[in-house]
Amino acid sequence: MTQKPLTYADAGVSIAAGNALVKAIGPLAKSTARLGANAEIGGFGGIFDLKAAGYQDPLLVAANDGVGTKLKLAIELGRHDGVGIDLVAMCANDLIVQGAEPLFFLDYYATGRLDQEVAAAVVASIADGCRQAGCALIGGETAEMPGMYSSGDYDLAGFCVGAVERDKVLTSETIAPGDIVLGLASSGIHSNGFSLVRRIIEQDSWRLDETLPWVAGKKLVDILLEPTRIYVRSLLPLVQEGRIKGLAHITGGGLLENIPRVLPKDCRALIDTGGWQLPPIFEALQQGGRVAPQEMARTFNCGIGMAVIVSLQEVDTISNALEAAGETVVEIGRIEHGRRGCTVNGAAGIWNSREEWSATHDA
Repeated sequence: MTQKPLTYADAGVSIAAGNALVKAIGPLAKSTARLGANAEIGGFGGIFDLKAAGYQDPLLVAANDGVGTKLKLAIELGRHDGVGIDLVAMCANDLIVQGAEPLFFLDYYATGRLDQEVAAAVVASIADGCRQAGCALIGGETAEMPGMYSSGDYDLAGFCVGAVERDKVLTSETIAPGDIVLGLASSGIHSNGFSLVRRIIEQDSWRLDETLPWVAGKKLVDILLEPTRIYVRSLLPLVQEGRIKGLAHITGGGLLENIPRVLPKDCRALIDTGGWQLPPIFEALQQGGRVAPQEMARTFNCGIGMAVIVSLQEVDTISNALEAAGETVVEIGRIEHGRRGCTVNGAAGIWNSREEWSATHDA
């Protein structure tokens, strides 16, 4: 018996579906156009013109990240309209902490079988995130790989490149004892700690469609999947003016592990959790999982998505500017002389960043 000739479609990959998706997302990419990029999709690579963007002596800064297991929860619930914002936020926020303006973004979308409707929704949310961050979506890759993913599953990765004038790079050089640490409120859990979140949901049989009166009647699912806040537009003007000494994006590792990453070797951050109220969703997670306070401080942002280090004299000016830009600002601590690290003083005790972190980075 003669076997029929096989095609790529017989193996589970549809080139036609991929081409249709590229055509569908073209307008989404164009909606993110900015100086230096026309955001056209379809070539072999994206081009960005630094001179057209106004840079004279720039350094390029690159970051890549994913959404973590928050993506699993979104897939299970069929909620794809926010994960792209998470993806952009995790990269763009990592650029601004080094003083860099996010310029362009590329995404990687991998799945077992391409569902054009789902993929288009994801890319639409990526474009939304790019507009929030002020960067252009100039390219990406859609990989259809039968056998690699379970039915309905997909994974995301994001790659963002930014630029900063050589004399405007944020380093730890100007941070000194006496400086103040301001905290910018998070929009929720952001995109870290969801393996623990999902474990608590499963263990305690949480109903995700439940309406919670203690958060203005929002459903639990909406609170959990609230997209990560993008801080670029509010921080960039102050960074470019040289008003901010240091920034720490509070992601995996929480306040304890992220703030020391931007400190000089002889400075230590002292954070007092009495400076802000723990948002209700974190209280629910702590109680539901019987999570120790120190574990909370290492796993979640606990309501603070970005730490901003400023001189004492600039506290009021910078706080007012950030609040005018739409941020919620609280004073959460100070910088003191000591071995590089972070001490968090909470109602249930005092916790320090890991000694192995300090030992590694003090060398």
